[in-house]
Amino acid sequence: MTDITADLVLKAYAYGVFPMAKSRGASDVFWVQPKLRGVLPLDAFHVSRSLRRRLRQGTFTVTVDQDFSGVMAGCAEATDVRSDTWINDRIIELFNELHRGRLAHSVEVWKDGRLVGGVYGLAMGSAFFGESMFSRETDASKVALTHLAGLLKKGGFTLLDTQFITDHLKRFGAIEISQQEYMDQLSQALTRQGRFEGPLSYGELEAVLFSQRSTQIS
Repeated sequence: MTDITADLVLKAYAYGVFPMAKSRGASDVFWVQPKLRGVLPLDAFHVSRSLRRRLRQGTFTVTVDQDFSGVMAGCAEATDVRSDTWINDRIIELFNELHRGRLAHSVEVWKDGRLVGGVYGLAMGSAFFGESMFSRETDASKVALTHLAGLLKKGGFTLLDTQFITDHLKRFGAIEISQQEYMDQLSQALTRQGRFEGPLSYGELEAVLFSQRSTQIS
């Protein structure tokens, strides 16, 4: 599929469909609509004590929309854990175009001036479609995801779509729901408008995510 455009991507997401490539070096992309969809309920976002302590220590600096292309490059690179990814050059081009249109966003995590982690995705209405995240330092992607959840909740977003779920995401509270339930949530989310604004201080994160979730911290 070589004629995919940014406008077509937006229409596809509104119908619960998203693009992927078979590999980093693939020339084409294909459409995916899982029968079971991964979502991360923002009201039940779980943060461990150790991660909360890491956030409080200020080991990392967090920014928003400061290096979108760098985050995409980090998500697309091969690592010791994954030898290949589903993010090819066409997907990188499309999402950079969507970022220039202020529809795709990134959260960057820095240490000593180096980009060491991040997450990116697409915002539509009050839905955020999380695409991918990466980490070059211990806990960097966890910090990115926690900041993303905080600013989404503060900004009035109602749906954080993770597409699929992994053991890593389950630790934060990710669950699988049916395609029909997902479409119901998506339909409602697209009728509202979220605000993607950040970054957040630790105090803001604490107020948004932690103050009412004390029983969830373990």
